[in-house]
This record gives sequence, structure tokens and C-alpha cells, in this order.
Amino acid sequence: MATEVDHQKRALRAELRERRQNLTQTEKDNATIGVTEHLQSLVTALDARSVACYLSTQTEPDTRPFLNWALERGIRVLFPVSRDDGLLDWTVGETGDETQGLFGMPEPVGELLGPIAINQVDLIIVPAAAIDQGGMRMGWGRGYFDKTLGSMEKCPPVYAVVYDAELLTDLPREVHDQPVNGVVTPSRILDF
Repeated sequence: MATEVDHQKRALRAELRERRQNLTQTEKDNATIGVTEHLQSLVTALDARSVACYLSTQTEPDTRPFLNWALERGIRVLFPVSRDDGLLDWTVGETGDETQGLFGMPEPVGELLGPIAINQVDLIIVPAAAIDQGGMRMGWGRGYFDKTLGSMEKCPPVYAVVYDAELLTDLPREVHDQPVNGVVTPSRILDF
């Protein structure tokens, strides 16, 4: 049975999805430049040698230029691969190929390393629909990252990537929702 919070989240997600679809190519290109620079700064500041990061969709801030930069520098990148059981598997995507995973998300092709591979990274970069001023993350409703982050014994810093307008004052929240340590937007890095 859907709760009031479910309805609030669904309505907010629909609004955020529509806003993303209405961004111009110039706005997207400028966002890519800012997000790439800030992710590079974050990795450098944390001296991260291994990161977990997702392949962005057409409507998300583009993570690919950052990922190319990381791989060129010999930083180990783990990519999430969604599973039927609601958990995330991980791969380094050694083939360089991409496929469409569950729910149409882009995922790299490579050897699956198992859900616990995430425990060996220095930084986790996650997608989000929105983040609030307290660091609470609202995803797109599948719960993959909430489950993953909630199950980790010793979690490294977790940063979400969103557009500037998706950093909101307050978000509806549920018990399973996981906060993040910071957020990267086209204009800044904000630590919580």
C-alpha cells in the first residue's frame, strides 16, 4: 500500500525527470564540464586509487569524461551492474563494451566481481534524483544504492551527482533511505 511519502516522492521524481528532459544541450554541456572538474578535484583531494561510479544515462549529468580521466590515470573503477534480487554486482568493464541492464540503465560488460567488491573502493559516486541540505539522497525508486550502502560495514565517502537545481531544502524520506557524505553539482562540491 502506497504511503503519503511514496506519493510525494513519485510526484517529485516526475517533476525532476521532466526538468532534466527540458535541459538544453548547452546546459548539459556546461554541466558536464563542471561535474567533471569537481569529480576530478574530489578524487585528487581524497587520493582515491579506486572508485565506484555509474555510467550516466542521457538525462543524468555526464560521468563519462570523468571516468575516462580516472582510467587514464590508472584509477581502478568499479561499475554497478543491477541484479534481479535487488542487489548490485560490480565489474571493471574490461571489455570496454556497454549493454542495457535491467530498467534500461547503461552498464559495462565485464567479469562480475560480486556484491562485496564495493568494499574495496576509496570513494563511491552514486546517481540521485535529488539531495537535500542535510545530505539525504532520493534515488529513482529502485532501492539498489540504498541497499548497497545500508549493507556496508565500513563505507568510504559517498558522493551523489546532481544538477544544481536538484539540491533541495528538504526531501520526503523513508527508513531505508541512505544519506550521502557530499554532493557534486556543476557549480560546486558540498560536504555534509
